[in-house]
Amino acid sequence: MAFVAKPDRIDTFSTIHDWESADYEPTLPVSEKSNPLTRHIDRAPASSIMKMLQACDAQMFQEKSQTQYQRLLSEEMVKTLMEVAERVRLILKDPQDSLVVLSGCGTSGRLAFFMASGFNRELQRLNYAPVCSYVIAGGDRALFSSQEAPEDDPTLGALCLKKVSEGKKRVLFVGVSCGLSAPFVAGQLDFCLRHPDVYTPVLVGFNPAHQARKEPIPGCTLTFHSVVTRMEELAKTQKAFLINPALGPEAISGSSRMKGGSATKILLEVVFSASFSRTPVTFNGILQHMRSYEKALDFTYSHSEEIAALMEAAGRSLQCGRQVCYLGWGSLGLLGLIDASECKPTFGADHEDIRGFVSGGYKELGNNEGDLTLMGPEFSISHDDFLDGVLPRLTDADTVLLLYSHSDDVDEVAKLARRVREKTSNIHAAYHQTDGDAAAKQMASRSIQTFATLGSSPYLQPPLQGTFASKIRQREFSTKLLLNAVSTGAHIFKGKVFKNYMIDLQVTNSKLYRRAARLLQKLSGHSESECEEALLKAIYQVDKLSEDIATCSLDAAKAKKVVPLALVCLLTGCSMKEVESRLEQQPIVREAMETCLKSS
Repeated sequence: MAFVAKPDRIDTFSTIHDWESADYEPTLPVSEKSNPLTRHIDRAPASSIMKMLQACDAQMFQEKSQTQYQRLLSEEMVKTLMEVAERVRLILKDPQDSLVVLSGCGTSGRLAFFMASGFNRELQRLNYAPVCSYVIAGGDRALFSSQEAPEDDPTLGALCLKKVSEGKKRVLFVGVSCGLSAPFVAGQLDFCLRHPDVYTPVLVGFNPAHQARKEPIPGCTLTFHSVVTRMEELAKTQKAFLINPALGPEAISGSSRMKGGSATKILLEVVFSASFSRTPVTFNGILQHMRSYEKALDFTYSHSEEIAALMEAAGRSLQCGRQVCYLGWGSLGLLGLIDASECKPTFGADHEDIRGFVSGGYKELGNNEGDLTLMGPEFSISHDDFLDGVLPRLTDADTVLLLYSHSDDVDEVAKLARRVREKTSNIHAAYHQTDGDAAAKQMASRSIQTFATLGSSPYLQPPLQGTFASKIRQREFSTKLLLNAVSTGAHIFKGKVFKNYMIDLQVTNSKLYRRAARLLQKLSGHSESECEEALLKAIYQVDKLSEDIATCSLDAAKAKKVVPLALVCLLTGCSMKEVESRLEQQPIVREAMETCLKSS
């Protein structure tokens, strides 16, 4: 099926960017606003999507403007990072009785796991004791699946923190909530504030403090805003720390796995790199390290043409009901797992649409709860699982992407590539080489020969700076940007985005039902009652609600494209059957809507 190509353009900003204007979506926090740059991303060809994503990601590194927002590179942020790095150094001096805990929900929790594991590996390499631990709302099953209920439980958050830090005399707690809104993290921060003799809380998020969530948390006297207000007061004496630069709205509205996840990785890695170093923590050192990620970003997008080709291949696979598989090694493989696991809650995807597999499986993962394979097919993550369960069913309609670097076993990569090639010609590779010794160049040469017949193969050699560990992290950052682009673009082509909003969210419980109804109100301009009526019609595939349907309990588990169906019906007045047919023929929601309007 051909992609719909509209004019190749990006909306431009004034000196004070649209999203920073006081009258631009004034009721929404920064992290929930829609980005003016991507208003037409749902109708754009892959090349234009790449330009839009690049422009959005570049907003992370923009200097402070005339507005009130603190930015990633602002003086206040850099100084706070210096102070937190010094606190980590204190932990390293007394590792037996001290601990650093990274925590979050969803993407933030997955990155907490990813970085805690990576920091511990680096500490061991430097002959330090590993002092990092992680908490993710919902436990390790949340590494691969959405766990909504635990994310809303502040008491559970506090209990998890207490359990992981039992017996420690000094704990630096880093809670990540991109929107300053997660009740699970709010409960943990409150627990820290009530035990200041042991815990020093650090909050990482991407809204200004006054935009922290003010709605009461059910069954609790807390609000996230009240916790932030207490932390602001303690921050004056460095008893608590807020790291909350504004990054600008996400390319896909509210999809914090993108800029929010990227900035989380940058900030925490900069802090820990400075604290692990034998040299003093300096302002220029912190700033230079953050700038190195900006260079890695520019380098990654210099490969936009190859990444766009990957995006198109993945989009074709999803459009025809096939799948995309990431086969990775080491930390790049883990990033593939994370990107794949985020697609289901973000886009309402099936777990088989985009899947990640890592060499070594759970041994490479090294998670707290060990092997989760028995929990279900979505928890099968090793290359052996891929070979046994996926490879036999592969066709040219599926897309396979290999993720590896010069430090991985290229012979093993080539062996797996040959096996995949026997089943599909739609195989690609993203290869990372570090400049340096002859051995690396020899492996690069062998790699090029091995994959000369592959489709799109970004051959990445970014201008890496800093220590060995810093170079690895920049390579990871580049891989994250690439994977986010591929999976986001593929789901756009499948019709999961309307304008720049995630449109095909699942409606499987009352909470998600309310979220879907609010989204319909926003996008259609219709009343609450009209949107709820359209939503129920879409769930039950009817044009008129019977009294039984209107009063029965919600049952949307098997319904597909519920919100797109409801939206097009609302905006066109067409029948459910006609809208369903149009969406089958043209998955891009705006295109289907225009077709319905022309036909009526």
